[in-house]
Amino acid sequence: MKNFQKSMLSAAVILGFCCAIFAAEKVVRYEDFGAKGDGKTCDFDALIAAHDYANKHNLPVRANDDATYYFSGAAKTITVQTDTDWGKAKFIIDDRKLQHHKSSVFRVASRKKSYPLKGLTTLKRNQPKIDMTFAEPSLILVYNDAVKHYIRKGRNKNNGSTQRDVFIVDKNGNVDPNAPIIWDFDQITSGTVYPIDETTLTVKGGIFTTIANASTDKNRYVERNLQITRSNTVVENVTHLITGKGKQGYAYVGFINPKNCAYVTVKDCKLTAHIFFYIIGRVGAVVASGTYDISAACAQNVKFINCEQLNDINDPALWGIMASNFCKNLQLENCKFSRFDAHQGVANATIRNSILGRQGINAIGTGTLLVENSTVYNDSFINLRNDYGSTWEGKFVIRNCVHEPRSYGSALIRGENTGDHDFGYPCYMPEEIIFENLLIKDGKFKEEKKYKGPVIFSNFNKAFKDASFTEKYPYAKTKRVILKNVRTESGKPLRLSDNMVMFKDVEVIYEKGDSGK
Repeated sequence: MKNFQKSMLSAAVILGFCCAIFAAEKVVRYEDFGAKGDGKTCDFDALIAAHDYANKHNLPVRANDDATYYFSGAAKTITVQTDTDWGKAKFIIDDRKLQHHKSSVFRVASRKKSYPLKGLTTLKRNQPKIDMTFAEPSLILVYNDAVKHYIRKGRNKNNGSTQRDVFIVDKNGNVDPNAPIIWDFDQITSGTVYPIDETTLTVKGGIFTTIANASTDKNRYVERNLQITRSNTVVENVTHLITGKGKQGYAYVGFINPKNCAYVTVKDCKLTAHIFFYIIGRVGAVVASGTYDISAACAQNVKFINCEQLNDINDPALWGIMASNFCKNLQLENCKFSRFDAHQGVANATIRNSILGRQGINAIGTGTLLVENSTVYNDSFINLRNDYGSTWEGKFVIRNCVHEPRSYGSALIRGENTGDHDFGYPCYMPEEIIFENLLIKDGKFKEEKKYKGPVIFSNFNKAFKDASFTEKYPYAKTKRVILKNVRTESGKPLRLSDNMVMFKDVEVIYEKGDSGK
């Protein structure tokens, strides 16, 4: 009994000593909670305890620059709710023996609790206000289980995703007009309110290395990542490396993963594209398994600034570094990536001062897609994803850009919609497309006998050969294309399309100063 009392007293003294240190220094360090940082001993529990203490006492966390923190494949998550500086510390995420593939290693989480949305039964597209009040500005996510959107076509075909929309409201229920409601909801079967944090939380630094899972038993998406579910978060100077890839392995959701949140900035980060593998898809055919280092889902106002891909953006063995679903107002600024991708739709996207590699710009969605001062190394400048109907309801604006295609079968806008598939929504081509100060670097194809020069539109529907063709599911065509100072390195003229029947009604306007006419 005396020994027990003595040990309890010792523990209390140690805890009191630690608390005195934290109070004096006003920072939490992993080593104070037992982290070894030797690159071999699992530090999961120590980091969980350190951040739990920091979260409880609202203290920042700082890693040891000389440490290498090791995480086993345990199904554990470190919750971050205060500013965290990982500095020059290294982190090893060992995925070789996973207990659960959907356990994020770090989750930046809000102190504010989400709660069910009650009392909202319907919504209309572009509805400016909902008849509800809130304690604070909030992100709203709503579903209608009776409707399916994004009914995928092709080798990865599926039965679609439940209709959803994500939008921001103020205390009085006014919808942020910069990210409007994009769907009509005959009913709302469920919804969630995510209060938006007023202050900014910053996590920065750290060199993270994932030892990838090379299992061959089943195709799974691994979420061992830095997930962000807190609005008003900044992630900066984070580096992510990958090792241990074999001849087969699991796909990855994305190391940096904003989800169900708004106003997230990722800046000055260095990331790595994954080697991809081939699997048997849903229709029994061989397909590539997409795998990412960046992904965003149901997020608004997410910015990537001064970020770069560490491996070759034009390497065909690597999958596109980025994916996103159900987002609004995505932005790349001064980034160098193999791909920008809006998978299951984006409402408004901006790409500025960036370089995009062999997988280019892939998108479907609504609103305005703005690309400025950027270079794309892909056979299309913008690819409208054909597995989701090559749809964009809105307009494209491309200014001061360079397109350097890999082959002479290039097109500025590529896509396919044969009019025989129900994607769960009407499909559109951008109503208006503006190209201003665009250089097409096609000089290397100048002597190719088959090369007739670049086209604005690829052949979206090879069956559309004459005016008698009828689409079962109508596909709205572009109304006008505006060209100003569009130049080809080869000197060959920019043509409308190889399918002049399908695009015969498109108005092409050559503004003063254009040399591509």
